[in-house]
Amino acid sequence: MNCHLFNSRKCFPLKLEQTLYAASMDLIQTLVFFFFLCHLVYGHSQMDRAQELMSRYPLIDGHNDLALQLRILHNNRLSQIDLHNITNVATDISRLQAGYVQTQMFAVYVLCAAQQKDAVRLTLEQIDVVRRMCTESQEFYLATSAQDLTSSAMRHKIACLISIEGGHSIDSSLPALRMFYQLGVRSMAITHTCNTPWAESSSKIYNVFKRPKDGLTYFGKAVVEEMNRLGMIVDLSHSSWNTALAVLNHSKAPVIFSHSSSYAICNHSRNVPDWLLHRLKDNRGLIMVNLHSNFISCRNEANMSCVADHFDHIKKTIGADSIGIGGDFEGASRFPQGLEDVSKYPVLIQALLERNWTENELADVLRLNFLRMFKEVERVRDHLIMDRPSEMQITMEEVQNPCRLVLRRPRLHDQKPFSRAEQRSQHLFILTLFPLLFQLFSIVEL
Repeated sequence: MNCHLFNSRKCFPLKLEQTLYAASMDLIQTLVFFFFLCHLVYGHSQMDRAQELMSRYPLIDGHNDLALQLRILHNNRLSQIDLHNITNVATDISRLQAGYVQTQMFAVYVLCAAQQKDAVRLTLEQIDVVRRMCTESQEFYLATSAQDLTSSAMRHKIACLISIEGGHSIDSSLPALRMFYQLGVRSMAITHTCNTPWAESSSKIYNVFKRPKDGLTYFGKAVVEEMNRLGMIVDLSHSSWNTALAVLNHSKAPVIFSHSSSYAICNHSRNVPDWLLHRLKDNRGLIMVNLHSNFISCRNEANMSCVADHFDHIKKTIGADSIGIGGDFEGASRFPQGLEDVSKYPVLIQALLERNWTENELADVLRLNFLRMFKEVERVRDHLIMDRPSEMQITMEEVQNPCRLVLRRPRLHDQKPFSRAEQRSQHLFILTLFPLLFQLFSIVEL
């Protein structure tokens, strides 16, 4: 009895310790759940804020290569495609709507290998598929002005802007540039991954048109001037820094980097260094941040934090009023985790909200900056309305294209002399003709 009593007293502190431990564990679990719940609620509230903001200021996306994928995967046969749900791509109508994309700049891109060959034909075919896509689908609206972007938003349509990606598409011809404008093109990248006879690319992939002086030639300046006169947006993504600087010094209108990021965060040649960002700020142009992983983290993988770092750095350097978004979906192959297709744009806006970006700043980034820039491009066009179309022609020495034909009536001494084989053929023809003529005359006499 005493032993039992003794053992009970000895065990009492142990039971108390166990009870307190269990209570503390319950408290920790409750706190963990509480914090998780708070984080969940906070996350949902930030996502709700992002979606509500994007419903009021839907995105203008500066770059998408869906037209390229339509050619690669479907040979431009739109009749065989449901544009609401396209497999093996990151862009379709349903996902554009889910991502609050109200205006999409669709790139018309042909490979640099087509330069000096059939680049103009291929560009026309790509313009055709974008025009068909954006006029045959009731959810799309083919836009050619800043006002079209606003009016299409009021009608709940996705506006399509056509952009040529690479100056090689005009085959060094200002008349070709003007005809593309007539077909609805409202932006052109000065280069892609190859130099043109008049501008330098940021890429060294193609060993063509290398010049001792980098940047922009006399004809290249004429291209920029004609784009200003037409009201076509000059795009510097893919151009070398020297070319970009030359364009910024020469253009009367604001320019854009339609899909480039910050070189200070990822030192890739496709990105823009701070000194060039400051010149862009002076120009009142835009850098539209590219989401391709290799341009975001300089690796194949990236996350949302890496993307937000680019936005933060550019805002710190030149301000939020110089920033837009140019996703580069369908043109690039790898995207940050959480940004796998165009429907995920609200996640990006949520990440920036969590980094204390204001709603006014994000409204600028989403939409208002691009509208302001486009209107200024149009104001420059209106100011130059009395200027006549440029008749500048590039020299044959600069083009270096043996397939380029000069259209003019040949003079007699310009004609190529007949070869000996051609002369023998003519002699045989004459010898054959004489007997026939003799027989004809004989018949007439009879």
